[in-house]
Amino acid sequence: MRHLGGLLVGIVVTAALLGGGGWAVQQALVNAAQSSPDPQVVWISLGSMAAVGLVLGLVVAGRISPMATFVPSMVLLAWTVVYALDVNRAMSFIPAEPSYHRALLDAGNGSRTLLITGVYALLGVALFIPVLMPSRWSRREELDDDYESTQESGYY
Repeated sequence: MRHLGGLLVGIVVTAALLGGGGWAVQQALVNAAQSSPDPQVVWISLGSMAAVGLVLGLVVAGRISPMATFVPSMVLLAWTVVYALDVNRAMSFIPAEPSYHRALLDAGNGSRTLLITGVYALLGVALFIPVLMPSRWSRREELDDDYESTQESGYY
């Protein structure tokens, strides 16, 4: 049941990373290209980036199922491999139709930037590291049962 919850958290983290991170990067890039950047847009985009970073940090460092980091890492690494093999196919995953909502188009453009610059490959590898740790796959209670409790108070 713990790993099912981790799978659901992984799907949410993936959506936050692709949607929120992409949108924040696009807003920051568009605002930086202007001759007089709007400070409110700068703060909103930096706050969004910080929120996505906080979610990623909590998932990587937290005591949650490794499925929560495995799902986003596989999505990011798979998309990077598709980009390396076939650029046009990788770009076809990004929404570009004018009928989509503007925020979704901005998130797609920001995701394109993060994919092309290799940030998604870097994040994918960083999110995959917790999956390799065997202690993340077992529960804390299972680990505590292996140790014997002694009645001794210490060496002194």
